[in-house]
Amino acid sequence: MDLRDFYLLAALIACLRLDSAIAQELIYTIREELPENVPIGNIPKDLNISHINAATGTSASLVYRLVSKAGDAPLVKVSSSTGEIFTTSNRIDREKLCAGASYAEENECFFELEVVILPNDFFRLIKIKIIVKDTNDNAPMFPSPVINISIPENTLINSRFPIPSATDPDTGFNGVQHYELLNGQSVFGLDIVETPEGEKWPQLIVQQNLDREQKDTYVMKIKVEDGGTPQKSSTAILQVTVSDVNDNRPVFKEGQVEVHIPENAPVGTSVIQLHATDADIGSNAEIRYIFGAQVAPATKRLFALNNTTGLITVQRSLDREETAIHKVTVLASDGSSTPARATVTINVTDVNDNPPNIDLRYIISPINGTVYLSEKDPVNTKIALITVSDKDTDVNGKVICFIEREVPFHLKAVYDNQYLLETSSLLDYEGTKEFSFKIVASDSGKPSLNQTALVRVKLEDENDNPPVFNQPVIELSVSENNRRGLYLTTISATDEDSGKNADIVYQLGPNASFFDLDRKTGVLTASRVFDREEQERFIFTVTARDNGTPPLQSQAAVIVTVLDENDNSPKFTHNHFQFFVSENLPKYSTVGVITVTDADAGENKAVTLSILNDNDNFVLDPYSGVIKSNVSFDREQQSSYTFDVKATDGGQPPRSSTAKVTINVMDVNDNSPVVISPPSNTSFKLVPLSAIPGSVVAEVFAVDVDTGMNAELKYTIVSGNNKGLFRIDPVTGNITLEEKPAPTDVGLHRLVVNISDLGYPKSLHTLVLVFLYVNDTAGNASYIYDLIRRTMETPLDRNIGDSSQPYQNEDYLTIMIAIIAGAMVVIVVIFVTVLVRCRHASRFKAAQRSKQGAEWMSPNQENKQNKKKKRKKRKSPKSSLLNFVTIEESKPDDAVHEPINGTISLPAELEEQSIGRFDWGPAPPTTFKPNSPDLAKHYKSASPQPAFHLKPDTPVSVKKHHVIQELPLDNTFVGGCDTLSKRSSTSSDHFSASECSSQGGFKTKGPLHTRQKKK
Repeated sequence: MDLRDFYLLAALIACLRLDSAIAQELIYTIREELPENVPIGNIPKDLNISHINAATGTSASLVYRLVSKAGDAPLVKVSSSTGEIFTTSNRIDREKLCAGASYAEENECFFELEVVILPNDFFRLIKIKIIVKDTNDNAPMFPSPVINISIPENTLINSRFPIPSATDPDTGFNGVQHYELLNGQSVFGLDIVETPEGEKWPQLIVQQNLDREQKDTYVMKIKVEDGGTPQKSSTAILQVTVSDVNDNRPVFKEGQVEVHIPENAPVGTSVIQLHATDADIGSNAEIRYIFGAQVAPATKRLFALNNTTGLITVQRSLDREETAIHKVTVLASDGSSTPARATVTINVTDVNDNPPNIDLRYIISPINGTVYLSEKDPVNTKIALITVSDKDTDVNGKVICFIEREVPFHLKAVYDNQYLLETSSLLDYEGTKEFSFKIVASDSGKPSLNQTALVRVKLEDENDNPPVFNQPVIELSVSENNRRGLYLTTISATDEDSGKNADIVYQLGPNASFFDLDRKTGVLTASRVFDREEQERFIFTVTARDNGTPPLQSQAAVIVTVLDENDNSPKFTHNHFQFFVSENLPKYSTVGVITVTDADAGENKAVTLSILNDNDNFVLDPYSGVIKSNVSFDREQQSSYTFDVKATDGGQPPRSSTAKVTINVMDVNDNSPVVISPPSNTSFKLVPLSAIPGSVVAEVFAVDVDTGMNAELKYTIVSGNNKGLFRIDPVTGNITLEEKPAPTDVGLHRLVVNISDLGYPKSLHTLVLVFLYVNDTAGNASYIYDLIRRTMETPLDRNIGDSSQPYQNEDYLTIMIAIIAGAMVVIVVIFVTVLVRCRHASRFKAAQRSKQGAEWMSPNQENKQNKKKKRKKRKSPKSSLLNFVTIEESKPDDAVHEPINGTISLPAELEEQSIGRFDWGPAPPTTFKPNSPDLAKHYKSASPQPAFHLKPDTPVSVKKHHVIQELPLDNTFVGGCDTLSKRSSTSSDHFSASECSSQGGFKTKGPLHTRQKKK
């Protein structure tokens, strides 16, 4: 199968399918000769076409277009907006429209037209068939106004002679209906014979005997009428000639003959040989053949009849497509008045001698034979309605249609012989601007005949291509301090469209105030002087817009980099730099950084630094600007240094600038507060029970040899005030009563006071013990000092009352038991003595009573001794005070003091935040002597270090204090013991110090304020 056969097969398949979705039919019936603008039908109403878009619900604007051939005079018109069909000014003449056709029924004359519904999304092809009904607009007519008939004189009565029939172009009831003989003179009558085809043939009837000698000619009129309304008629003169006697007339062998002849039969081909006979002899037997009056002139032109032989031959070329059947009436006459009649039906058989016909009717009106399409038209855009036909019949008339070559168009079958030419893909003007192709219609005859129709399609450019820049990102560089109007570059874009759609104008986007752009040429120039230090880079857009409708545009990014020139001197961040350094800063330490900037770039901003006038006290790094000391600072010798620095850039020529630098030597917080009052950690103050709240009961005062904030002190009670009985002023150090002392508050109170400075970078502090004895009197000072000594065994983070109260209660219980037991013994002794010695003489009674009274008042000395022995067995553990502070012996600094190393760690809530950001480095530990008059004087705090304990070489000695003056039991407010020593119920030393041990410790970062008692 070659390519052509493939196309034929494909087209044949396409022809066999109908697209019912887009192809519909309507049939209307009208009468001929209607005036203009008579409504025939309404397409949307008759087909129930909705103008509502089902997808969007909006009203769609449909267009109805009659598909007609260029140059045709349409018989009807269609309203493009409403789809109504009206008659036009062109007359619809049924007889002209269906000329030469023979119709069996009245409604067989019709014409067809096609209407398309646009736009493409709503496309439909409506095939409309309009049946034209006949109107009685034609009168029947005889072939000739004078009809001559010859009748022999011996004709029998009731003999019939045919009269040429009249014809009427109208059909049906409007055709020939009635004949009437006028002025028949009672000799002749008229009869009508109707043929099987419906034709009415008039016949003249002889009603009387004829006598030629009496009258040889009769002149009458014959009238023919149709059945229309109004009725139309016509007349002809019927002239009858009475001829001499001719006994026999010719007779055809066959009155009805049908023959077939191919349409390509050559001229001269015999069709049929007619033969008639006559019984007469002589001249009466000579037969002459002629065509009857009913034979159409066209038939007479195609066929020739031999008058003598009766042979019918082809006289001209036959064309079945023009007339397929020819009916020929042949008369055989022997000269008499009554010829014989034979009817010959000649069927012209088809030969494939006609190529197919292509009727190309454009839906899109062409201009000079060319259809113009927009490249934006969608797929399946309808271009033309193609109707193919073939005048041949059967196989010879079977036509297939296809497009000759590959183009973006195809044929879509809508009816058996009709196709829609439409686009098959999107069109691209930039790809192909014009198409010229042939539509081929080919029949199936042997050999096959075909016909072609040339279609020219030109695309109209749509603005469907935006301008395209040669570079999407345009990068430029220009030196600063340029001149105005400096040419930078030419920006160019191209557009694949044509005409005005390709005319491009350029426009600057925002942020392009420093530039000018020629709208036509795209030349970019500088409109201002650039300063790189103000703006190093400009980023803006350029828009290229075409002149299409609507216009399309695209953008390109333009990056303009401003190149640096050495037009800026180095600039110091300060005209005068001031740095503050600690007086104990080591040599070669960093004291500051000089910062300098240069607004230029590259080598132009590479700055080097130098010192102008310093005498080598400092070293300056020329690149980083770091200043390091070349001397050791001593604020007391020199409190500040001043010199100048110079900054020079690397440009050509170089630029420079200077600045002043001052180094200030600052004081360092290297001294802890020194306690002045109380004079030692073993002194105490008496707080009488009568003291009122708010009264000052003690004073803590300390000094700091540093200056500024390093010497500002703050006083805080950190332990020993769990009852909230006392309050210390954080600024003055005065300790006041918060509330009036209660009897339960009687006794010794130990307050741990922290004295801290507000120094920088680290705060230093000192601890001092303040003892307050709450009682009305303090008569037995030795006892109080013994209590103070015993509290030293209690850790600082514990209240001495926590351990002394149980001890007091036990001593009190022991004393009470001893007193009651002693009293009971005395009573028993007295009672026994009275009973035993009641009989003694009265002179012994007074002495005896005095003795008994002394025994009752004085404690048993033996019990005292036993109690002392028991107490001696209990010795103070060596670790009692060491849990609070450990002292480590070191080499003596002088002959008097023994040095003690250490730091004391405060609780977290007592530590103060350090001030500053410099790391001052570790400092060596400072020593102090426990026998110094003021420990705080010899203690110096170092930089932050882990807390550690002071460790003495020898434990603190514990001395026993003997109570000389008896004190009330509730005055012994002694703390520091976790367990109480067992006492003898007979002990007489109720206030001797017990040996206690304590566990746990109180760590602080400050020194414990202690003073040795004077020897």
